[in-house]
Amino acid sequence: MDYQKYEDIARQIRQHVIKAVYYAKSGHPGGSLSSTDILTALFFKEMNIDPENPGKEDRDMFVLSKGHGAPGLYAAMGVRGYYPVEDIYTLRKLGSHFQGHPSSYKLPVLEHSTGSLGQGFSAAVGMALGARLKGLGQRVYTILGDGELQEGLVWEAAMCAAHYKLDNICAFVDWNGLQIDGANDDVMTVRPIDEKFKAFGWNVMMINGHDFGEIFNALDKAREFKDKPTMIVAKTHKGQGVSFMCDQAGWHGKAPNEEQAGEAIRELGGEW
Repeated sequence: MDYQKYEDIARQIRQHVIKAVYYAKSGHPGGSLSSTDILTALFFKEMNIDPENPGKEDRDMFVLSKGHGAPGLYAAMGVRGYYPVEDIYTLRKLGSHFQGHPSSYKLPVLEHSTGSLGQGFSAAVGMALGARLKGLGQRVYTILGDGELQEGLVWEAAMCAAHYKLDNICAFVDWNGLQIDGANDDVMTVRPIDEKFKAFGWNVMMINGHDFGEIFNALDKAREFKDKPTMIVAKTHKGQGVSFMCDQAGWHGKAPNEEQAGEAIRELGGEW
């Protein structure tokens, strides 16, 4: 398969992330950029969705458990056609639909409000159970941050999903190794992520989260597994696509200035 189409879309999404955070003068670019390729794969190929009929009954559902990565989600959904993508440049402005963390009250096309770490994953597990009861073949997808794994309710939800054999949920860990206070390994190590989820009864795969071939292959395999939920641990780089942001914890929650934003956009193949 030629993945150039998806790589081009991901670059567009990353450009919109930079612009939105720049105009807001605040936000979380690092983790938005690290999860962009996963979001691209989900919204532009994997999920059964229709931007013109976002509430269709048999739709697949997505929850961004790492809610601070909202700029990436907003940009992906905008490019996908849920709303004019330029609308996200009102990010974090008073009265905007695009809050600093996803709010389904402000933006009803979202499946769930998130921000308090761990709760989005827990909600996604509940949604998967509800979807199975409805019997429409819906799947639920969610992305967690690696630092988010330090939250206890993540593991309660993981136990629940395995207990109920929820093979219609597919989760990603955006494993960029960094969180707001520095490296995961220094704050509170989350390793070994794969073995922990296996011990909790999940089917687990480890991939390069910036390789579309590996992402799509893992998603295909996830559909084949029965009686177990699937966790895809995606090794990523915080700030992916922008050289001075890449693998820098300082860009977890900091907006670029005008010069930095321009440099980032040009690196991503756009014009400033």
